[in-house]
Amino acid sequence: MKFFDREEEIRILRKIRDNAENNAQFTVITGRRRIGKTSLVLKAYEDKPILYFFVGRKAESLLCEEFRQETESKLGVRLGGVPSGFSELFEYLMKLSQEHSFTLFIDEFQNFARVNPSIFSDMQKIWDLNHEKSRINLIVCGSVYSMMTRIFRDNKEPLYNRQNRFMTVHPFRPSVLKDILGTYHPDYTNEDLLALYAFTGGVAKYVQLLVDDGAFTLDDMIDCIISPDSVFITEGRSILVEEFGKDYDTYFSILSAIASGKTRRSEMESIIDRPVGGYLTRLEDDYSIISKELPMGAKPLSKNALYVICDNFFTFWFRFIFKYTHIIEIGGYDQLRSLIKRDYPTFSGIILERYFREKAIESKRYTNIGRWWDRKGENEIDMIAANELDKTVEIYEIKRNRKNIDFKALEAKERKLFESVTLFNGYHVTTKGLDMQDM
Repeated sequence: MKFFDREEEIRILRKIRDNAENNAQFTVITGRRRIGKTSLVLKAYEDKPILYFFVGRKAESLLCEEFRQETESKLGVRLGGVPSGFSELFEYLMKLSQEHSFTLFIDEFQNFARVNPSIFSDMQKIWDLNHEKSRINLIVCGSVYSMMTRIFRDNKEPLYNRQNRFMTVHPFRPSVLKDILGTYHPDYTNEDLLALYAFTGGVAKYVQLLVDDGAFTLDDMIDCIISPDSVFITEGRSILVEEFGKDYDTYFSILSAIASGKTRRSEMESIIDRPVGGYLTRLEDDYSIISKELPMGAKPLSKNALYVICDNFFTFWFRFIFKYTHIIEIGGYDQLRSLIKRDYPTFSGIILERYFREKAIESKRYTNIGRWWDRKGENEIDMIAANELDKTVEIYEIKRNRKNIDFKALEAKERKLFESVTLFNGYHVTTKGLDMQDM
């Protein structure tokens, strides 16, 4: 698959490189696995040679030999032997960059914690002593989000706040998914677009896997994802077990409950039979996998909160693959595909609401976007899009099929909203419906 989007990120990275001609730059790039961090950096700097250090899980001496070869090849220098450790090489490069600026890109940076944890404190000392004279463009990224965040944002860590910029790479927006489908499958339907969004969430690697397999329709995507050799089957576990560590069973139980519709804390605790408050906080703050949502207009400490899995792929994975692991274990791929196709209309209806909220955000027409529900769960509004500048608010009901939109019921919900929320007093209100034809 060709490279799509990321124009703004590339512009920023090239500006950072230009700044490094005069002052050392230290950029941290984060984002969930498979999002395309490495591809982004290599694309941004494809016009000039860069040093690329991949931190594999191997002995420091072996890594230093690989890094020595890369340094001599790309910079045309001779080190006169293998450095005794990474810190020696890093200090050499910091001083070398005083003569001419260059980019050093360290990938899977968090793996230094396994190779030699003292590397982080050594780098801090070397950076502090040399960065004022250096002209290095240092880029580091890693695939374990929680570790990368801790390394640079925990004030107990040696590299705390040493970076000039903390950049997060986000999934492809709906408009980019349209562009991708339009490029490879010009006759795509909105059902195909919704499926691509639902299964991948715009994560670059997952989109690439489907494109490379020629899976552009709903049925073809399901066939590709649910097959004996599919990466998607093991993907959720392989990513999250490393993030969560030994407590992964509890985290998986919570995420499975959320994916099955148990979105309130009390509902989760009744299933798991233990307090989950600390786990929910870590899932949101440390791992950025879930988000706590409040109805529009609610006070920040309101207990009328719901928890959602932010990532579409994990939502799908826990709803269908993790839940039906027992079917996969006996090779029942045909049965699982049938189950997904049976339940897909309901599942995709929820994802369609997320699609339109993300599309509204991308439009930049609004200053506040969210949804609303009452405490009893009897009334819910799928999307509210407000503009504080011109005092307008749009109330939306979202359904796969327009004939299922009940405007009288929506107007009744709207009255309930304004009875309990004063946020939009004085606003001009418009009530609308959205369906798959509006994608």
